[in-house]
Amino acid sequence: MELTVIPIEPISVIAIVIMAGTLVVAYLKKWMMTYALIIANVIVFILTLLFQYQTPFGNISMLVVDLGFRPGYLSVEQIPQLYTLFTSMFIHGGFLHLFGNMFIFFFIGTAFEQRVGWKNFIIIYLLAGICGTLTHSLVNLGSVTVLIGASGAIFGIMGAFAFSYPRDEVVMPVPIGIMLIMRIKVIYAVILFAAFETIIVYVGVEDTTAHFAHLGGLIGGFILAALLLRRRKTHTTQGQTIYYDSFAPHQGKKIDFSSLRKLATTPELQQMLKKIEAETIPQNRDIWIEHFLEKTVCPKCKNPLNHFDRKIWCEHCGHKTTY
Repeated sequence: MELTVIPIEPISVIAIVIMAGTLVVAYLKKWMMTYALIIANVIVFILTLLFQYQTPFGNISMLVVDLGFRPGYLSVEQIPQLYTLFTSMFIHGGFLHLFGNMFIFFFIGTAFEQRVGWKNFIIIYLLAGICGTLTHSLVNLGSVTVLIGASGAIFGIMGAFAFSYPRDEVVMPVPIGIMLIMRIKVIYAVILFAAFETIIVYVGVEDTTAHFAHLGGLIGGFILAALLLRRRKTHTTQGQTIYYDSFAPHQGKKIDFSSLRKLATTPELQQMLKKIEAETIPQNRDIWIEHFLEKTVCPKCKNPLNHFDRKIWCEHCGHKTTY
């Protein structure tokens, strides 16, 4: 049986290099993979706008034609085109499609990657995205529609998050009639998204969104987390979440809040300190502490304080403390 290889445009080859290259650069520079994926999606989207075919039905992007996935590629003859299982995750059909995906991904992706590290994160993201694409394609084998977008992979991250840290609270967009940004337990947010997608599929709403890809990615992410992540490694014995830098375990340090309370001499600082004490993500907490200390003054001489490496001191009167 002869294999069919479909040639692609040079700009599509460049787009593939950008997709893979951005992830490689993120690894070498130790960037968060979430940020790298967002950058890659934005750059590739710009290319989809710049390079298009003119047809009697309007303009069609070269990248959508070349790098989108079609259910027909699951046939034995079309095996060479299976690379589009990867490339289709970086292609979006319009600004709202891109913005909606990246907006949700920014909130859910950064929070999850901080918890599991970059390796588990990127494995779950890519494999869940492929699961979503395959689910939609198997349900729609006869379809000629091109499947594009990162939705399946993003729903996969949600599913993995729900399995690993169901009780953790994160700030993220939640579909409650309209999309609201709110702090919510991960399990509740994922249940809302899953219910929303299930109802649409059950009712049979006809739109251009691949809802089966969302559900396939969500279930795929949940299963992958069960295989790759062990619950006993995601929490301490006290049930507290273990956080990670994207590339190395984050070594949490206890904070002496009593030292900071002595510096909270105004209602604004007292309110800020309450947020610091309630913050569960070490990286966010450190940013709040930095902001807090920039507004404090020496309790003895009322001059600005200096701080570095958890040490606080006043150059005017010599007052010193640590936290």
